[in-house]
Amino acid sequence: MKSLFKKVIIAGTIAVTSLSLHPYAASAATPVVKVQINDSLLSLTGKGAFIDSKGFTQVPVRAITEKLGASVHFEKSGSVVKVTISKGATKAVLHAGSSYAEVGSERVKMDTVARVVDGQAYVPVRFISETFGYSLKWDAKNRLAMISTDGQSHKAAWTAPVQKLKLTNHSEVTSIAQNYLGTRYVWGGSTPSGFDCSGYIKYVYAKVGVSLPHSSISMHNNHGTPVAKSNLQEGDLVFFITNKVSTSHVGIYLGNNKFISATSSGIKVDSLNSSYWGPKYNGANRVL
Repeated sequence: MKSLFKKVIIAGTIAVTSLSLHPYAASAATPVVKVQINDSLLSLTGKGAFIDSKGFTQVPVRAITEKLGASVHFEKSGSVVKVTISKGATKAVLHAGSSYAEVGSERVKMDTVARVVDGQAYVPVRFISETFGYSLKWDAKNRLAMISTDGQSHKAAWTAPVQKLKLTNHSEVTSIAQNYLGTRYVWGGSTPSGFDCSGYIKYVYAKVGVSLPHSSISMHNNHGTPVAKSNLQEGDLVFFITNKVSTSHVGIYLGNNKFISATSSGIKVDSLNSSYWGPKYNGANRVL
């Protein structure tokens, strides 16, 4: 899974101070995920950890920082919630609703925002793990964020229950697709260890017994029936031109003008009408 921010190299001990969060309403998107530190699952209350609408894992800041040995202090002044996390001498400042953070003297850009949900401050789990100098592995199959603080490789401490799917309708395709939110992008990848755009679609549709090629343009030209944008339904393939020449990207339509695809930031949900994807839209096919 691609890093959520330009990695800051920090020498010596680490501290995160003056984390200012404005309340930023956000619902926890499904599926719920779990967080593991070394061999143990992190105990979480409330909404727990979740994958946000951009496909990135959010975790309650107090739960994860205290488990990592940091002290946390909260202050609230009007509509502003300030969180101070201390461990050493380095500082980081985040603002809910902003994709930028300050770590020491560095200003870094995250791919998603910190936020407050039901009174709890949430931060991207990769930002926390990398700021403290720890490695993070994403287990897509079990929807598990695995942090290693000792430099060792650890086995999953939790196995997601196997869901028996009745693969009979389009919504089940979108359900399978969303199980892999947050999975990292890998050029040529076609497994949960990493996907590119067509490899991801090929993998998801194979789950419902449909064989597709590992090529977005071949899917567009040779598979399914074209459908108008105004007639899209869940599970349809949506195509885009990102190279100014021909179809070069594919996703799965989720409804409400949203689609899911493997981007350079990993598997995430975007709007068909966004300023980036809207002008690049190049049609859709129905394969079920």
